[in-house]
Amino acid sequence: MPPDAPVSECEYCARPFESAGLLALHRGRAHGSAITEGERTAYEETYEAESGQLQRFRLKALAALVLLYFGLLMVYAVV
Repeated sequence: MPPDAPVSECEYCARPFESAGLLALHRGRAHGSAITEGERTAYEETYEAESGQLQRFRLKALAALVLLYFGLLMVYAVV
C-alpha cells in the first residue's frame, strides 16, 4: 500500500487494509471467535455482497469462454 493512502487497521492483529470492507472480511475469517456482534453483521453483509459480485464475474467469464470457443469453432469450420 502507498504510504499516504488511508488505512483501516485491524484492532486484533494490527494488520493494515485498504478498505473497511476488506477489514470486515478479515475480522470474520481470522478473528471469528473474538469479534463483536456488530463486526459479525458487517462481515456477513460484506461477504454476501462480495459473493454476488464473484458470481457475476464467474458468469461473465463463462460466457466469454463459450463465445470464444464457438467463435473459433466457426472460424475453423470456414477455413
